[in-house]
Amino acid sequence: MAEEQIKREIPPEIIERVKKLREEIEYHNYRYYVLDSPVISDAEYDALMRELKELEARYPEL
Repeated sequence: MAEEQIKREIPPEIIERVKKLREEIEYHNYRYYVLDSPVISDAEYDALMRELKELEARYPEL
């Protein structure tokens, strides 16, 4: 119940963005580390990670 209350305080678009960022980063990690075939630049990957870290810092309960 407490977790449910916390999630209600976080805007739904933030929850969705964090979920999407995690999925994207996981996909790009697989492409880079397993397949050795990245599809984005290091700078683009770094920007995704930076955005995720900023959101996680702002909403640590995520």
